[in-house]
Amino acid sequence: MSVVPFGARLAAAMDAHGPLCVGIDPHASLLEAWGLPDTPAGLRDFSLRVLEAVGGRVAAVKPQAAFFERHGSAGLAVLEEVVAAAREAGTLSVVDAKRGDIGSTMGAYAEAFLRDGSPLAGDALTVSPFLGFGSLAPAVELAAASGRGLFVLCLTSNPEGASVQHARSADGRTVAAAVAAAAADANAGAEPLGSVGLVVGATVGEAARATGTDLAGVNGPLLAPGVGAQGAGPDELRAVFGDARGAVLASSSRGVLRAGPDVAALRAAATAASADAARALRG
Repeated sequence: MSVVPFGARLAAAMDAHGPLCVGIDPHASLLEAWGLPDTPAGLRDFSLRVLEAVGGRVAAVKPQAAFFERHGSAGLAVLEEVVAAAREAGTLSVVDAKRGDIGSTMGAYAEAFLRDGSPLAGDALTVSPFLGFGSLAPAVELAAASGRGLFVLCLTSNPEGASVQHARSADGRTVAAAVAAAAADANAGAEPLGSVGLVVGATVGEAARATGTDLAGVNGPLLAPGVGAQGAGPDELRAVFGDARGAVLASSSRGVLRAGPDVAALRAAATAASADAARALRG
């Protein structure tokens, strides 16, 4: 039986539920605000409550691996449970681990997060290309073989990002433009979307134009932190994404999570955030 690629599954999920990805970020201050202990048990309660609220109602969820890893093996066990619960709910999961290395080490990361049967393997993984896009080859190859996806860091909103992402090589092309072009090559011929996406902050303004980064030509999904209640509205999104807006998956974490711990309130916040994202991106 052929595997439906991640890009096609994500496109269908965004059409069905709107272009929203809800972050699952159980950091200490949110756990405290929810009246939960900063323990693996607290992580589990927090994460499964978010999934109860949004599972089957949004395009994707994005557990941030760092908040689970800081609790060691018990925290990783909770992350495994969250990935399985998202699958059971029929909701795509993007494991936000931002892995990046070379050779056999990158291959091992790919096995951990992209191999069929791995308990950490969601539907997609965030990765860092700043050791060279070619260093991601093991992840690109295994994602394609298993029907999973990647979101590659490209243009981020942190102030330090520009010093690397806007830098130009000897041929005059910026790092960000080269990353986008490599993703486009990986997605060539895919319909309706390829499975190698980019991470592009919704508040980076004119960065894509300034760096010569062809977002519309990527033919893959664009994971965009900072949409709607997080700061970027329709005007800002037009400036950042232009003709690529239809491929944007808006990521919201605190904008939804601060409505907890009540499940109904979380669900209402996610519904509102999804509607805001759809108006901004597809209206």
